[in-house]
Amino acid sequence: MADSAACPAFQLGRPRHDQSSFLGRLRHFVDIIDPSTLFVSEKRLKECVQLLDDFKYGALPPGVSDQQLWDAQKLKQAIIHPDTGEKIFMPFRMSGYVPFGTPIVIGLLLPNQTIFSTIIWQWLNQSHNACVNYANRNATKPTPTSKFLQGYVGAVTSAVSIAVGLNILIQKANKLSPTTRMIIQRLVPFPAVASANICNVGLMRHNELSEGIDVLDDNGNVVGSSKIAARRAIMETAFTRVVLPMPIFVLPPIIMSYLERLRFLRSRRRLLLPLHGLVCLATFSLSLPVAISLFPQMSQIEVSRLEPEIAMATDCKVVTYNKGL
Repeated sequence: MADSAACPAFQLGRPRHDQSSFLGRLRHFVDIIDPSTLFVSEKRLKECVQLLDDFKYGALPPGVSDQQLWDAQKLKQAIIHPDTGEKIFMPFRMSGYVPFGTPIVIGLLLPNQTIFSTIIWQWLNQSHNACVNYANRNATKPTPTSKFLQGYVGAVTSAVSIAVGLNILIQKANKLSPTTRMIIQRLVPFPAVASANICNVGLMRHNELSEGIDVLDDNGNVVGSSKIAARRAIMETAFTRVVLPMPIFVLPPIIMSYLERLRFLRSRRRLLLPLHGLVCLATFSLSLPVAISLFPQMSQIEVSRLEPEIAMATDCKVVTYNKGL
């Protein structure tokens, strides 16, 4: 009994943990963003895909446990896009978001930024975000390269404009003490990144609003394309992109402003940068699973809230769609 409770019976294509609760989604996404999946070999991935295919077609070799099947599905979901069936490029997987994004976060939060350095770090951050958003989008409908480029330019422009504008305002605020000015300058990346993230998601996935996204019935069959479901998917994803940078860009400046006043670190200034990096890594690692767990990836919506043609095409009361990450 204890074993079955610890490892539930395997269900192909279904999450191991309950997606109706925040804790269940958190446990699911901790698996999805596990950085160890970045080092899975091509051979191991093929073995996992083959094992899941064997299960699907009732040709499973004897002795395969539920735990092995769950592990195989975890690796496949972390590496392969659910709509295209293709591998996601390593730096743009959700499991690569923290390892590849942390150096950029450290750069964004460095004190005494110049306008040039602000532009460079904001450009790098939104470039990475744009690629992550595109790689993890709902891909049931093709997206032209021109749409990707338009979204990319719009996201970078909004981030740089906001960050540079806020920095200039702070530099002109003569009434602020040097310490207060430095703390506020360190907090500038948050409003710049949060607002740009909304633009980034909206612009990178704008094609979904005009084309719609596929909605599925209880058996996984496509019922039709819904613009209403697309709008909801993008709004949910954009909200997570506002929540995500909140602790990342707010907590480290506060923590570092306290640590820098410690006598131990005042005499050992060379330790500040690595310590800053560890603080950023810790907050990023905690923030990502919490933010993306706010909504399930495979979300559900009542058919009565969708377009009339979809309601006419199915007897289901609720349909499912891939929100994207």
